Order: sequence, then structure tokens, then C-alpha cells
Amino acid sequence: MSASLQTEITRLWEEGVKPGDREAYEVVRGAVDLLDSGAARVAEVGADGRVVVNEWLKQAILLLFRQSAMETIELGPFEFHDKIPLKRGFEKAGVRVVPGASARYGSFLEPGVILMPSYVNIGARVGADTMVDTWATVGSCAQIGSGVHLSGGVGIGGVLEPPQAAPVVIEDDCLIGSRSMITQGAHVRYGAILGEGVILNPGIPVIDTETGEELGRGVVPPNCVAVSGTRPRRFPGGEFGMACVLVLRRITDEERADRPRLNEILREHGVAT
Repeated sequence: MSASLQTEITRLWEEGVKPGDREAYEVVRGAVDLLDSGAARVAEVGADGRVVVNEWLKQAILLLFRQSAMETIELGPFEFHDKIPLKRGFEKAGVRVVPGASARYGSFLEPGVILMPSYVNIGARVGADTMVDTWATVGSCAQIGSGVHLSGGVGIGGVLEPPQAAPVVIEDDCLIGSRSMITQGAHVRYGAILGEGVILNPGIPVIDTETGEELGRGVVPPNCVAVSGTRPRRFPGGEFGMACVLVLRRITDEERADRPRLNEILREHGVAT
């Protein structure tokens, strides 16, 4: 990754560019090419577990939108009208893409990824052997780990602006249950299993059901089974249930690897995925 490219993107962001500036476009395209090829990524998890954002790469994406003109794109019987082309070269990349699925240029899919009819937006990264199931969406700049299953209808929110904002991160070996919504830079740690319909964002408390302790907000701990829940809150008009995420159980690597045992644990806790 070129330090000079980063410097140029930062300069263009601060000074501003106009559509039609070919020289600026080539610089911006070079930065987004790094994302598209997997040579760079918008964000990653640091040694301390915090998400580190490469702000200049998000700036490059935003500059690309400003620099690009709308055009008609025809693929077989389909027609699109957009500023950003679709990703290509899936066979060479070792990626399976079922008809009805699409990924935008500037996203990166590692070998073994399977896209059922679904969508992956610019800046997103999907790790090896991950399944993006039917009608699941991976929003802009989201970082999805390896060996993850995003079940049917899962919504992984995009976080593009402001550039310094952390995107959604799903770490390796997670299972996200059907129709769950993970948004606004929420973070699901390694090996977590989320039941159906979990809503997670930075304002949602995550609670340990054994202790009643609030573990944090917007972050699901590693190696746990978690489901959607509510906790009471009193308002002038009465007491109502507010959304939360409940951690039901911690699991070991051995339990996760033993599929029959893992399915038994999920059934014991009434967890559907």
C-alpha cells in the first residue's frame, strides 16, 4: 500500500475535487482498486479488540462517488443505472455467486465465499468460506470474517459517513440468525451465535442472563449464544419493554466444532437461526 497514495487521497479530500478531473479520478480509482483486490481494507480489529478505521480509504470511496457519472450498465437481460460498476472475475477469485446475487466494485470476497441471491456493497469485505444467504445484505464498508453464516434476510448496515466512523464488524466463525439487523458500527465478536431477529446497534444493551450485568452496548461478546430480548423501562405513560440482547450461554470451541452438540445446545435454549 503506497503511503504517497494515502497522502494524495487526504489532500484531495481536504481541497475538494470536481467531477471531470481525470487526474484526481485516477488517484481515487487507484485507492479503491486496493479495496477491490483485497490489498487494503477499510477497517480491522486491533490487538485490544477495538476496531481501527483506515479513514482515508473511506474518503476515497466518497470521492469516487463525487467523481463518477451515472451510466447505464447492461448485463445479460438486466439493466442498471448507477455510478459504480458491479464486481467481476468470480471464477478466478474462487467465489460462488448464485443468480440474483451481486457485489459492487470496491468490495472484496475471499475464496470460498458463497453469495445466494444477496448484495454486497462497496468497501465491504467478506472472509473465506462465508455464506451470505438469501436476501441478506452486506452494507458499505462492513467487515465480515471467515466461516461466517449470514442467514436469510440478515441486514448488515452500511457505515460510510462520516469517514472516521467504525463500520459493522462480524468476526470469524459467527452465525447470525435470520432477519437480524446489525447496524451503525455494531460489533459481533469471534464465534458468537445470534438467534433470529436480533437487533444490534451501539444503543442496544447486551445483558448477561446469569448475572443480570450489562456487558456493554452494541458489542456481543465472543463465544456466546445471544437472542433478542426486552427489559422494562418506565415512561410517563407507563412501563414498556425496550430492546436488548440477552447472552444465554458461553460456548467452547469444542462445542462449536461438534455440530450435533451445538444444535442440541441451541434447541435447549430455544434458539432458532
